[in-house]
Amino acid sequence: MSHDTHPQHPDIDDDMWKKIDEIIAANRDIPGSVITVLRQCQDIVGYMPVELVDYISYGLNLSRSEVYGVASFYALFSFEPKGRHLIRVCMGTACYVKGIKETVNRICNHFDLKEGGVTEDRRFSLEAVRCLGACGLAPVMVVDQDTYGAVKADKAIEILEKYK
Repeated sequence: MSHDTHPQHPDIDDDMWKKIDEIIAANRDIPGSVITVLRQCQDIVGYMPVELVDYISYGLNLSRSEVYGVASFYALFSFEPKGRHLIRVCMGTACYVKGIKETVNRICNHFDLKEGGVTEDRRFSLEAVRCLGACGLAPVMVVDQDTYGAVKADKAIEILEKYK
């Protein structure tokens, strides 16, 4: 595959395409390598745009539906861009009772963000989860790997402003 065959995509530059080509070449003859290829390519790009799924399909000589089926089956793979920082808010009973919904509303309004979405500048992604296993700290918010307890709406914005 030469450079001329790369689809145009604003999130994938020439260096990324070079790495993607190397991953495909290294795995082309290995049966069942599609998950490995998808994972490594997603690590480079940050998500799986449809052009990349198509390119991987072609490179591995697999049908588009087969590769897309694998990518859509596993929660690990995302077809949408992710933010630089992942905000997870707990919607479990303890957190809900202690006001996490107001905190989520404040985050959404302040950063122009939706649950399950990403900010326009890709600074944050927001996920609502059922339980983070820290009920004694309710309401709980996790940013990347950092856990914050007793997070009220004002405190949440203050915490998030530290993440650039």
